[in-house]
Amino acid sequence: MRNWLLPEYIEDVLPNDAARIEQLRRRLLDLFDVHGYQFVIPPLLEYLESLITGVGHGLDLATFKVVDQLTGRLMGVRADITPQAARIDAHILNNQGVTRLCYAGSVLRTQPYGLAQTRQPLQLGAELFGHVGIESDIEIQRLMIKALQAAGVKSLKIDFSHVGIFGNLVVNNQISKPLELALYAALQSKDQTEVRSLTNGLDASVRNALCSLTELNGGIEVLDEAERRLPISAGIKQALLDLRLVTQKLGDLDVGICFDLAELRGYHYHSGMVFAAYAQGCAGPLAMGGRYDEVGSAFGRARPATGFSLDLRGVLTALVDAPLKRGVLAPFVTDTDLDFKIEELRAAGKKVIQELPGHEAHRKELGCDHILVKQEAGWEVVPAPELLN
Repeated sequence: MRNWLLPEYIEDVLPNDAARIEQLRRRLLDLFDVHGYQFVIPPLLEYLESLITGVGHGLDLATFKVVDQLTGRLMGVRADITPQAARIDAHILNNQGVTRLCYAGSVLRTQPYGLAQTRQPLQLGAELFGHVGIESDIEIQRLMIKALQAAGVKSLKIDFSHVGIFGNLVVNNQISKPLELALYAALQSKDQTEVRSLTNGLDASVRNALCSLTELNGGIEVLDEAERRLPISAGIKQALLDLRLVTQKLGDLDVGICFDLAELRGYHYHSGMVFAAYAQGCAGPLAMGGRYDEVGSAFGRARPATGFSLDLRGVLTALVDAPLKRGVLAPFVTDTDLDFKIEELRAAGKKVIQELPGHEAHRKELGCDHILVKQEAGWEVVPAPELLN
């Protein structure tokens, strides 16, 4: 094995993509900042219990484990920053009111993940703690949409569901845990035949309701159909009202909205509305989120919470026309006016690369599309598209 080869699904991010990702990261963190979200940088490594407690078996399987040589305890390399944000809110900040946090950093997963199909996503997200109402769900959803639009993603579609609908059917009809898990798996694959087989022996109305979930996907009409086909308990009624409110509160953001009531992603730790953002031409979601009110209890303080996260590398795959910041080529000559001009341009945020002696033949490798030329009035920036060809 050549010693420069990387493990499968672990990749270097090369200059062009790295520059685009960093531009996106700065732009989105600035957006979060003006919305009141405070930036945190959790550690890459933690004791395993704090990384996976309360967030379901799936994250446990996704987490790399190592032994701490100082204590002998089992540690994990984070596979998701959301539980870390919940720990910071519950156990460190200890605010009594609403806390808004955001983050950006690498996570490591045991299997390839997301649109970029990498085991090292660059996760960026925002979390809101301390408010239990639909208003905070909508705030987070609007922020996610604004973030993807600010990144340059076109033709957004947001897919909504509510794990409380299935949860209410399970609790209200005293469905056993093994049957609940089997139904969950069947609903995720929308296998109505399997759902019908699993519910043989249950009350006919419950059986029909569970089978109906596999068909309740589409536009706003899905919610009308759900009211006709599902037993409307208080919990299910509230879930449908919340989903209906989404269409009103997001209508000004130029996004498509649809519903899929069999979508139970994160059912084992989400506690309410869940959502995912898609773009035309992308096979999977660009961003995902939802409400998870019980995760903080693992840290001794349950707090209502909602949030979303995205993989910057995955978002980049949706930006086929993402512009790359080009540079200005400056000659290597001794000239005080040139030095002043270079510093002036850099202070204004322009990228200026000074050509070193003996490398004139390699100008095209520098990524510049303008050049500094001495004119009668002084040094001026002029277009030089030939530098890229």
